[in-house]
Amino acid sequence: MKLLQVAKPADYREPCMIHCRSSHAEICSSVLACVLGGTLAWPKHIEEGSNGPTQTKGLRMLGERLAGKAIIVVGSGTGIGAATSRRLAEEGAKVCLADINLPAAENVAEEIRSKGGEAFATLVDLADEALVKSAFDKAAEQFGKLDGAHINGADMATLVKDTDILDEPMAVFDRTMQVNLRGHVLCTRAVLPYLIANGGGGLVYTSSGAAHAGEPVRPAYAIAKSGLMALMRHVASAWGKSGVTANCVAPGLTITESMKERNGTKSDFQVAMLEKTPSVRLGRPEDIAGVVAMLLSEDGRWINGQSYNVDGGVIMI
Repeated sequence: MKLLQVAKPADYREPCMIHCRSSHAEICSSVLACVLGGTLAWPKHIEEGSNGPTQTKGLRMLGERLAGKAIIVVGSGTGIGAATSRRLAEEGAKVCLADINLPAAENVAEEIRSKGGEAFATLVDLADEALVKSAFDKAAEQFGKLDGAHINGADMATLVKDTDILDEPMAVFDRTMQVNLRGHVLCTRAVLPYLIANGGGGLVYTSSGAAHAGEPVRPAYAIAKSGLMALMRHVASAWGKSGVTANCVAPGLTITESMKERNGTKSDFQVAMLEKTPSVRLGRPEDIAGVVAMLLSEDGRWINGQSYNVDGGVIMI
C-alpha cells in the first residue's frame, strides 16, 4: 500500500492522506492534478476502479501506523485528551479512555465506536491509587496488552488559586502536586509493567510551557509540570533498553471547546496571547494530538527522553 500526501488549501487542518493499492504513477499524478480551486476531486477511474483508494466509512483514516496498538489515554473526556483519543483511533489504535468525568469519556468512546473504531471508557482519579491501577488493569484486560499511554490528567480547578509562593494556601499546592505530579507517578507505576512485558511501548506525558517559562503566578502548576519532565527522563533512561520510550508534549495556549463556551474565540486574553505568539493562530487540541500520535507510533521509536513544545513558537529552545 502506498501513501500519498496531497497538499490541500490552508484552511484545511490536516493533510489529505490517500491510500492507493495501485503502484501506478499515473494514478498518483491524477490525484495531484485534481487539487484545483481549493477542492479535491477523485479522478473517475480511481473512484470506480478496483485499484482505487481504500474506502472507509466513519473514521477519517489517516494511516495504519497504529493499527493493532492498544493505548490508554488518561484525561480523555474533553480537550487535548479527547482529541488525542480520536486521532489515535483514526490511525488504527484501540483506545481506552480513562477520566474522572466518566460520562464525558463514554461520549467520546461512543463517538469513536460509531465511526468504526474500537474504544471503551473507564473511571480514573489520579488522586486515588487503587482507581489508577484499576483503569490500567481494565485496559490491559480488555485489549490483551498495552502498547502505550498518554497521561494527560490535571486538576485545572486549582489553577485560579495557584497565586504565588507566599500567598498560596498549602492545600492548593498539595492538591496540585497530588494530581498533576504524584498522579502521573501512579500512572507510570501502573503502566510500565505492561509495556515491559509487551517488549516495549510508548509513554507520553502532557507537560506545559509553564515548565520552561518563569512566571509570577502558578508556581505549583509549573513545579508539577517541570517534575513531569524529570519523571519522563527517568523512565526513558531506566527502561529504554527494555523498549520503552518516554517523552513529553508541552502545549502552549490551546483553545478547547470548554474555553470557547466560556470565553468565545476572541477574548481579550486570547487576543493578547496571539500577539505574543509567532504564529497566525493559537493552539487547537488537534495540534497536540498529532504529536502524541507520532510519538506513540513506530515513527517515534527512536525518540526518547525529549520534550516537544507545541506552542506556535512561543518557546524556542
